[in-house]
Amino acid sequence: MPESTPITVLILEKEYRINCPGKEHEALMKSAQFLDGKMREIRDTGKIIGIDRIAVIAALNIINEMLQNESQVSEQSRSVSSHIRSLEDKIDTALSRNRQLEL
Repeated sequence: MPESTPITVLILEKEYRINCPGKEHEALMKSAQFLDGKMREIRDTGKIIGIDRIAVIAALNIINEMLQNESQVSEQSRSVSSHIRSLEDKIDTALSRNRQLEL
């Protein structure tokens, strides 16, 4: 297991120390910056008060976006797979015709 070292991230002016493997520090920093941005957007609307509530709404929004993106990727993947199958069928048909011409 990779050795973890503590790293400090700042979210809504509050510091959090998190143990993280060295090779994942950059990803953690980007994640913290992303979360901080989302939480600031929510806080700045003025509709939600309290860091815990802001965090929960931010988490729900992020997960919702992730699930929508996952669904779109899945849909695109099915479309690409279908297109590939269609191309394979056309290639098989062309090869079959070519074999018949050789006979």
